[in-house]
Amino acid sequence: MPDDEGGGSLYVLTAVLLTPTQFPALLGDDFPEACAQLGVPPVAEGYGLVLGQDEAGARWTVVVDDVSLVAAAIASWDCGMEYDLSPDERSVVLSLAGWPLELTVSTPGIPAPHDPERGADGTGRVPLAPPSGDTWGPVQRRLGADQIAREWADWRERVAEDGGAAAAAHPGLARALREAVEYTRQAPPPGRVRSAFAGEGVRTLRADGPGWSLVARTGDAAFVLLDDEPGEVLAVPRDGVEELPELSGLLAALDRVAVRPV
Repeated sequence: MPDDEGGGSLYVLTAVLLTPTQFPALLGDDFPEACAQLGVPPVAEGYGLVLGQDEAGARWTVVVDDVSLVAAAIASWDCGMEYDLSPDERSVVLSLAGWPLELTVSTPGIPAPHDPERGADGTGRVPLAPPSGDTWGPVQRRLGADQIAREWADWRERVAEDGGAAAAAHPGLARALREAVEYTRQAPPPGRVRSAFAGEGVRTLRADGPGWSLVARTGDAAFVLLDDEPGEVLAVPRDGVEELPELSGLLAALDRVAVRPV
């Protein structure tokens, strides 16, 4: 695709969606926070992020507003099909130096991936880079919740059925659940609560807040990860915590306010 910054070409390596229902966990707890990381307004339609290299090998992230095109490319790649992702120049919202995600691939025949000089994208900001995974924090907490959602059956077996009993008295868990309940009473920022198809009559729920992430399946179990508990997965008791509603009722209420893929 053309590189509107330097007049050259961008060799596309991958793409991801940045929408209220689907955005990289690396970028934030909700859609507006993720948009703020890239310096774009949180429009309802969202964006596509196209990651590639220019002819000199420099890393670039191109933000486009043609979400349908990027979604079609991702779906094709996921099915093992080829797809030439070449957004029209008119769909380009912003070109940013660097990549916000870690990529292990590169374009054959050009120099190895490297960041362009600071200021090359005209923003004056440091090139985008994935956050360090050396220490536990919000990013690792959100990525951990993503992993549980992807590997639900495995995690469902790994966490003992009575694991929630020990977690019931955990103050961080109680706070997270109170804030989740509040989401059902007053709408949170877009993307704070998301619902995705997980089978006939079953949804996967993701909810995030300051210092916590919840991942669950309706009619089943729920787990909470906390910034204050590195690497720990807390099972939510089925009968609730303190004076909060039972788990099934909370999940049903969260599903009603969650954003869903179109």
